[in-house]
Amino acid sequence: MNVRALFMSAQQLFAEKKGLNWESAGLRYFALNHYLRGIFGERVQKVSIDAGFTCPNVDGTVAKGGCVFCDNRSFSPSRRLPRNGVLGQIDEGIRRIKLRYKVDKFIAYFQPATNTYAPVERLRALYFEALSHPAVVGMAIGTRPDCVPEEVLDLLEEVAATTHLSVEYGMETMHDRSLDWMNRGHHHDAFIDAVERSRGRRFQIGAHVMLGLPGESHEDMLAGARELARLRIEAVKIHNLYVVKNTPLADELAAGKLELMDRADYVRTVVDFIELLPPECVVERISGEAPPDYFLGPAWCLDKPAIRQAIDNEFARRDSRQAANWTPPSVVD
Repeated sequence: MNVRALFMSAQQLFAEKKGLNWESAGLRYFALNHYLRGIFGERVQKVSIDAGFTCPNVDGTVAKGGCVFCDNRSFSPSRRLPRNGVLGQIDEGIRRIKLRYKVDKFIAYFQPATNTYAPVERLRALYFEALSHPAVVGMAIGTRPDCVPEEVLDLLEEVAATTHLSVEYGMETMHDRSLDWMNRGHHHDAFIDAVERSRGRRFQIGAHVMLGLPGESHEDMLAGARELARLRIEAVKIHNLYVVKNTPLADELAAGKLELMDRADYVRTVVDFIELLPPECVVERISGEAPPDYFLGPAWCLDKPAIRQAIDNEFARRDSRQAANWTPPSVVD
C-alpha cells in the first residue's frame, strides 16, 4: 500500500472508528497503542526528534525564562543526545527502541520546544526529511497554540495529505491565572483559537494537560476535561506536575513554597478526568516522568507501571470507563 492509500485508510478509520472499539477490547479508556494498532495493523512507536527549536517565552518574544517547570532535556530523549541530522536521530531512536520492543513502524515525533516556531520553508524541509525515512509511517508535532499562523497550518495540512499527522497543542490548563503563574506567555483564548483554526485540516488535534498545578482545585482540573470535550479534542496527554532540577519550579520546591500532588489524589483525578472525555478521544498518556538525574519529585511518578495499574484498579473499583460522565453535545441544554 502506498503512502497516500495508507493515509486515506487511516483517516477513514479515524472518522468511522471501525476496528477501534476499545470497550470490546476490554479497555477502560481509548489508549494510544490500541488506536495505532487499529490504524496500522501492528505496534507503532514514537521516535523523538530534536530539530533545535526554541520557544517564544524563552527567546523574549512573549516572555523570558521559559515555563517554570521546563527543562526540555528532561522531557525528551532526543535533547539529551548529541544532535545529528533528522534522519540520524531517527536511526538512533529506532535502534534504542528496538532494544525494548519488537516494532518496525514509527511515528516521527518532533518533541522538545515549539516545533512550529520557525519559517515555513525550514519547517517543510524538516518535516518531509523525517517522512522520507522508510520506517516512518506518520508524524506527531508538539507545539504551542500561539505559534500556528495560517501559513503554518497550511503546511501542516500539506503534511497531513501524505501521512497520518497528530498536532499536539500545549493547553496545560484552561485557567489563565495558572498560565500566568507558569510564565506561559499566552492565555487560554490562544488555545481555543488554534483549535478552531485547525479544525477540518485533516490532522488529528491533540492537547497536553497538566494536573496538580498550584492553586487549582479538583473542580478546576475537571473543568479542563469538560473544555476538551466541548472543543472536541481528538487526543490528550495527561500528566502530573513534577519538578526537575535547574528550573524556577525547583527553586519553589526548595523554598517550601510548592505542594505536589500525592499519588492517590492523582489517580482519583485522572479517572475523574477521563470519565468526562468523549469515547472517541484518544488518551495518549496518563502519567509523566523524567530521568532520575534530572528529577526532584514527587517520587511516586517515576514508577509508571504502578501508576498505570493504580488507575486501572480505580476504574475497575468503580466499574467505570472513559465517557462514563461525558454529556454528548446533542443533549446539552
